Amino acid sequence: MQRIISILCISIFLISCNKEKTDGFVINGNLDNSKNNSLVQLLRAEGRQTIVIDSTRISEKAFTLKGKIENPDMYFLTIEGLKGNLPFIVENETINLTVYTDSIFASKIKGGKENNYFNDYQEFIKKIRTKSNKLTEEFKIAQQKQDTSRISSLRKEYGTMMEENDENDLNFITKNNDAVLSGLILERALSANKLEFKKIKEIYTNFSDEVKNTRAGKVIAEYITANANTVIGSAVPNFSGPNPEGETIALNDIKGKVTIIDFWAAWCGPCRKENPNVVNVYEKYHSKGLEIIGVSLDGTPQQKDAKQAWKDAIEKDKLTWHHVSNLQYFNDPIAKQFNINSIPATFIIDADGKIIAKNLRGPALEEKIAELLN
Repeated sequence: MQRIISILCISIFLISCNKEKTDGFVINGNLDNSKNNSLVQLLRAEGRQTIVIDSTRISEKAFTLKGKIENPDMYFLTIEGLKGNLPFIVENETINLTVYTDSIFASKIKGGKENNYFNDYQEFIKKIRTKSNKLTEEFKIAQQKQDTSRISSLRKEYGTMMEENDENDLNFITKNNDAVLSGLILERALSANKLEFKKIKEIYTNFSDEVKNTRAGKVIAEYITANANTVIGSAVPNFSGPNPEGETIALNDIKGKVTIIDFWAAWCGPCRKENPNVVNVYEKYHSKGLEIIGVSLDGTPQQKDAKQAWKDAIEKDKLTWHHVSNLQYFNDPIAKQFNINSIPATFIIDADGKIIAKNLRGPALEEKIAELLN
């Protein structure tokens, strides 16, 4: 959710109006107090980088920023000497800002269809923010008093509040399928793993073409394409790779009644910690039809001898099943095929190669295998 700059933590009042579209955007700002010659920047977040779109200096309590964007998106404004930033959606319209120097968050924004949507959305977010601040203060008091009962109660209240927030997000997206903000909210939900794949695809399909063509829309489309083959119920395509001895092993050649595809690495602490549990499951159910193929993502630049580290880990952890690796870290073609961004990651498939479950660990893994093979 890194693309929407602190939406849940910012209270901002927006006034909406409709303007005739221009060839680009014009942002006119007026300040309530003099900050003459202070630098104003219009910024956009791109991953961990911050890109300056335009900048100017304040003159006689006013400034103007201009430019042209391909599609509406979330941007934010900073002013030298003022704390924080002002998020809003920039589109190729005239946008007028009334900036309050004592609190940039309280500034008024007028102009653009998308900021009308943002205004509606913020009405609920302001209530959530107020409630969150109140709970935070009460939680600090409860901690100081070591009131465990109150702490537990406050945690439940916070959980309920976040559920309300998630429900509001979903209702907003469903109701406003033509709002760029809906795409931004769904993009945030992807990184938080808050929605099932089926629901994400359903929402995206219902988006207008305008939303689909935005940066956020394209990110969501890429996510859907990348994850289409790893949804529970989908068939896993065959893959192959070299084992520690250099021989090629293919998934279709070793599949059992049930097969675990286990993405791990010698350098991965959580993977190594989970290995004894996987060994236990394998020893209990291999004779009943369980097979495992480990796909190692060793090959980091920090490893002096990635292959030896891989082989040593297999021996030390007593991993007696099939293993393959291209020793290319997360660039491993098998990892890319399964859209692996973190490990450990596991997929359980049936004899036909369909995904039954994924990312189960500890007792949950054994319970699932027992359910399938007992």
